[in-house]
Amino acid sequence: MRPRFFLMTWLIACYAFFYAPIAFLIVLSFNASRLVTAWAGFSPRWYVTLAHDRGLIDAALLSLRIAALSATLALIVGTLAGYALARFGRFRARAAFAAAVAAPLVLPEVITGLSLLLLFVTLEQTIGWPAQRGAITVTLAHASVSVAYVAVVVRARLADAGTTLEEAATDLYAPPWRAFALITVPLLAPALISGWLLAFTLSLDDVVVASFTSGPGASTLPMVVFSTLKLGPTPELYALATVIVAVVTVVLVVVGRVQRGR
Repeated sequence: MRPRFFLMTWLIACYAFFYAPIAFLIVLSFNASRLVTAWAGFSPRWYVTLAHDRGLIDAALLSLRIAALSATLALIVGTLAGYALARFGRFRARAAFAAAVAAPLVLPEVITGLSLLLLFVTLEQTIGWPAQRGAITVTLAHASVSVAYVAVVVRARLADAGTTLEEAATDLYAPPWRAFALITVPLLAPALISGWLLAFTLSLDDVVVASFTSGPGASTLPMVVFSTLKLGPTPELYALATVIVAVVTVVLVVVGRVQRGR
């Protein structure tokens, strides 16, 4: 009985360590006072302020657009890279290709962001593109980082699925493109969805790479929040964090119900 009691106590303490700050943040988002250290009563005023803050709203919309586009680009390139590593067997420069694909997984974000900044500066001086750093450069930077994560997920799915069904389709005289469309793609569907969502989340959460590759007028939501926090936390940021937590919770509940229904 005693080991079980200590185990449950340790488990509750761990969950409290992770989630108590989030609960504390949600409570303070309804604080009527501007001072986050003094409770002045319940009030939704900061949600009203957040709804009229064009700077945060524009930054959030920009982040969503960049995340969606970069995740789509990463999905296309990462799927091709993962398929090549899983299905093409041994080919010349395979080790170098695999290392290049996996490099963003182990390189510090500071190194990645700095190298991409130097790349964009060199391209601008050489061919005149991009004319300036902005949403396009941030999108390409996030896509280049997320490719590695998509490739890992796709490669693992293909390795787990094997080639039996694809070989059976070709034995039944299905052309390669038809076997790929009707057999491989459905098998990859969970990995494709997971890879896209992972790339979307990584882009939406990134600060370091975006700080190196963005320009005037292209500040993402994490960059705006990070720069605002340098002056100290505000109840408006707490309200923003509460909205994000609520949206994520609703999505998880919906996904959980759908999976339970299936």
